[in-house]
Amino acid sequence: MSLGIDFQVKESVLCIRLTGELDHHSAETLRQKVTNYLETEDIRHIVLNLADLSFMDSSGLGVILGRYKEIKQLGGEMVVCAISPAVNRLFDMSGLFKIIRMEPSEQTALQTLGVAS
Repeated sequence: MSLGIDFQVKESVLCIRLTGELDHHSAETLRQKVTNYLETEDIRHIVLNLADLSFMDSSGLGVILGRYKEIKQLGGEMVVCAISPAVNRLFDMSGLFKIIRMEPSEQTALQTLGVAS
């Protein structure tokens, strides 16, 4: 199964919805696409919706951590929402929840960032 990536910009928030598998085959594509948005749009925050992400490996963790660092340098925040149980466990074990906030839904995440969905 491959990775599906859906982007939507709401005000200054880049919403990224991932479906399928984020692994070493797809991590670089995701990295390039997100970096392109950050360079061409006025993005201050990222909401990462992982409800339909069924698998993620260390390459996926690396690309998420890298985008987290990019958005922090811009003075923004990354929020993860609607995370599947398998990916939730990986985030928990890796310690990413210590730096990236989780919200139950994309709507809640947008509201906490000051964007009315």
